[in-house]
Amino acid sequence: MHQTNLPCNAGFLRHFRKILVAGYLFLCCCAGAANASEIYVGSATADISPKLPVALMGQFNLRVAETAETPLYAGVVVMESKEGNKSLDTAVFVSCDLILIPAILREELRAEVKKLLPGFNANKIIISATHTHTAPVLEDDEEKSSFVYPIPANVPKVKTYRDLFARRVADAIAKAWTSRGKGSVTWGQNRAAVGYNRRAVYKDGTTVMYGKTNRADFQNLEGYEDHDVNSLFFWDSKGKLIAMSIDVACPAQEFEHRTSVNADYWHPVRQALQKRFGPQLNVMGWIGAAGDQSPHSMYRKAGEARMQKLSNKTRMDDIVARVVRAAEETYDIVKDDRHSDIAFAHRTEKLDLPMRIITEAEFNESKKVQQDCAAQIAADPKKSGDLYAKMTWFGDVLKRYEAQKGKKNPMYESEIHVLRIGDVAVCTNQFELFTDYGIRIQARSKAVQTFVIQLTGPGTYLPSAKAVAGGGYSAVCQSNVVGAEGGQVLVDRTVEIINGFWPSAE
Repeated sequence: MHQTNLPCNAGFLRHFRKILVAGYLFLCCCAGAANASEIYVGSATADISPKLPVALMGQFNLRVAETAETPLYAGVVVMESKEGNKSLDTAVFVSCDLILIPAILREELRAEVKKLLPGFNANKIIISATHTHTAPVLEDDEEKSSFVYPIPANVPKVKTYRDLFARRVADAIAKAWTSRGKGSVTWGQNRAAVGYNRRAVYKDGTTVMYGKTNRADFQNLEGYEDHDVNSLFFWDSKGKLIAMSIDVACPAQEFEHRTSVNADYWHPVRQALQKRFGPQLNVMGWIGAAGDQSPHSMYRKAGEARMQKLSNKTRMDDIVARVVRAAEETYDIVKDDRHSDIAFAHRTEKLDLPMRIITEAEFNESKKVQQDCAAQIAADPKKSGDLYAKMTWFGDVLKRYEAQKGKKNPMYESEIHVLRIGDVAVCTNQFELFTDYGIRIQARSKAVQTFVIQLTGPGTYLPSAKAVAGGGYSAVCQSNVVGAEGGQVLVDRTVEIINGFWPSAE
């Protein structure tokens, strides 16, 4: 065997190790850390509770809430990177106790912010929903929504609530922005089983949302469950924890059928964390890719019911305990790893996604259902509250079929945001994005952690290819403006932007 004559004493090894470390740090600086800048942080909250009574959104039947079991909140965190007095980039996160974010609501909020902060780039505002099904209706016939209810005369107009929302949230953004100061941030991850895949697959290849799993022909649950809980923590210049964001791949719909205003599991989560960290803490709920998830388990229900009875706890208590425990354990581990000078970048883009094409058979089916609903309403107007939303849901398919005629490749414009915050990537999408897509993004990302935030827009489902093949609610054409082909385009472009923030040398 050939042997070299290199010295191998301990002193030489220590010296050589120092050279390697120095070289590594130099490469890191050249690749990304050279872009590190001072971080300024601001935080505020807004009460977005509606005046009662109010029509609720989230079911096919109209529900009017006369009472509120919890308030609804919007949490705001602003971030700015600076070199000296020079502003480099900004981001405004707004997390809302709403079911989705219609484009009209987003634009009304941005317009209101521009009035309060002239010259501010309102396109840097990222507004997301927790998907509670017990929050106000946000669109009506006047906006020609594809999913609307006939609002009773004694219930305030939808626009009345949107105006209240825009004013209060814009005020909170202005407050957070004007009070921002040097701060620090850190991040961490944990695991908590909150969301369950809710699509049952049967022997014939069909899939049913919330389908029975005790059938002899039941085969499996369709997709993956993402139990990662990613958290960001924000401190002010005095070292006080002022905000945290918690990203859970499960929509807030434990109480989805109720007829009272309710923020679902995020309200008791906030209360529990504020009890430990103080009333100033702004807890922002983010929902990861969870279009095929819910907090309702598909099997083992009897065992869960027994444990709840013995522990004298409800299913909601269990959900809250899991989220809070994950956030607190993460905080305890990473609280001393704070960063005030980090790489920070925010890219926003209008992405063209191929639309799901409506077939002639789908057109004919939707037309028949819409006509049947219209006939039932005409025969008995009292049924309109139960059938109107269903009629317009199928009616939207007819409009899309007519709109796609003569277009070779119809496209759907969708706004995305992609950020680098230190070692973390944050990316958004407007959909109820099936979990498989979120896993693809996280798995291919170069970031240490990747936060996926869904429902930063109108919120139609975006199913995977296997979901489309199985059919069922959430994967049929009535549920989707964009199909699996568009989902892959979204993944590929998001990953491309994320990885562009981390040059290969790093």
